Amino acid sequence: MALMRRFTSDDIWGPMSVREYDVLFTLSKCPTRKLRLHDLNDEILLSQPSLSRMCERLDKLGYLTRELDPNDKRGTVIALTDAGLAVQREIGRRHAARIRRYVGDALSDDELTTLEALCTKLRLAQPAIP
Repeated sequence: MALMRRFTSDDIWGPMSVREYDVLFTLSKCPTRKLRLHDLNDEILLSQPSLSRMCERLDKLGYLTRELDPNDKRGTVIALTDAGLAVQREIGRRHAARIRRYVGDALSDDELTTLEALCTKLRLAQPAIP
């Protein structure tokens, strides 16, 4: 929790919040830079209505677009724009530097590798946990 407070209070986020950055980061990791809103919601710690409002704001800023899902007209596809990718990368570089500063000196390379593996394992296991 202490690390999250430090990350959140950092002055690196520019025109957005940490949660808005998380949306751009999540989309940037998708091969097509697109996700259905429902699938994006599975990756983000927000309620669907809150995520919808956030995506509306990021759309107005030009960082993403919202379009009807061509395979299911009831769904919405959220797509990262080139401008959104650029701001995500810019903020991401600053965020990575802060992670190295706050975590890098506290853990060895082997410990960082183990931490990444454990976090990935926990993230991937969530859908199977009731």
